Amino acid sequence: MSGRLETFTRALPGLGEGVGTMIGAIHGAGVPETTLQLVHLRVSQINGCAFCVESGAKTLRKGGESEDRLDLLAVWREAPGYTDAERAALGLAEASTRIADRPDPVPDSVWDEAARHFDPTALAGLVAQIALTNFFNHANVPIRRPVGAW
Repeated sequence: MSGRLETFTRALPGLGEGVGTMIGAIHGAGVPETTLQLVHLRVSQINGCAFCVESGAKTLRKGGESEDRLDLLAVWREAPGYTDAERAALGLAEASTRIADRPDPVPDSVWDEAARHFDPTALAGLVAQIALTNFFNHANVPIRRPVGAW
């Protein structure tokens, strides 16, 4: 499949710089890099963004992530090998991504579990990572950004 735009962040002046600033803030918030990347990959799986799933899995592999954890990410609730903090982040990521699926999209129990593992700055970084991944997914799918185009 060929893409409709090479990349939307280059086509819209100033967007790439703004996204870069946001990425810098997220990575400075104190959330472990692996957790940020697992969240990115899980949100991308939910949204069906092939480009982001492929690039996210490659990034995690390059960082030393095990094949078992990558293979089982879609079923993290039932799978061994994820920390309690990672599970809390993944729960928040799923709830925050599937906001139309239930009347109370992010229930207090999900938020409170994340807050048990992350301070307010890290929570803000985690929420920003979830939102930014959704942003990229919702841009890359309509422009049909091809897998491997990076």
